[in-house]
Amino acid sequence: MSDLRSTITDEFQYTVENLLVRNKSILDQITKYQDSCSRVNRNIVKATTHCGCIKILADKQKYPDNDSDFSLEDLKPMMNDHIQGDLCENCRDLIEKEIGRNLFYLASLCNTLDLNLYDIIIKELNRVRMLGKFTLR
Repeated sequence: MSDLRSTITDEFQYTVENLLVRNKSILDQITKYQDSCSRVNRNIVKATTHCGCIKILADKQKYPDNDSDFSLEDLKPMMNDHIQGDLCENCRDLIEKEIGRNLFYLASLCNTLDLNLYDIIIKELNRVRMLGKFTLR
């Protein structure tokens, strides 16, 4: 299965390399990548404020008073993502489209810097697995 995954990421990078013409400069790619991140965030906000399919009800995370009595496993179910509801089909499609655009410009940055996206994903996966709960992101 990992051969298929590496093939997909490699094919994606190759396709991006062949399609990218107008924004070949690293400066253009950086700003396009940043813009795509903003658009992802904006569409999440619009799902809340314009559509209303989700609600963001944020407040302070509740940690136990005495941290020594709880393990990291005990803390995980106490943490809240602050989202109520589910994305409607339209909002889901818009967010997926923007995340796809984000991946496009991430791949273009990788191509320009001669980095392999699959290798980066594998290295990060290994790093996270090795550090386990000590990653705490």
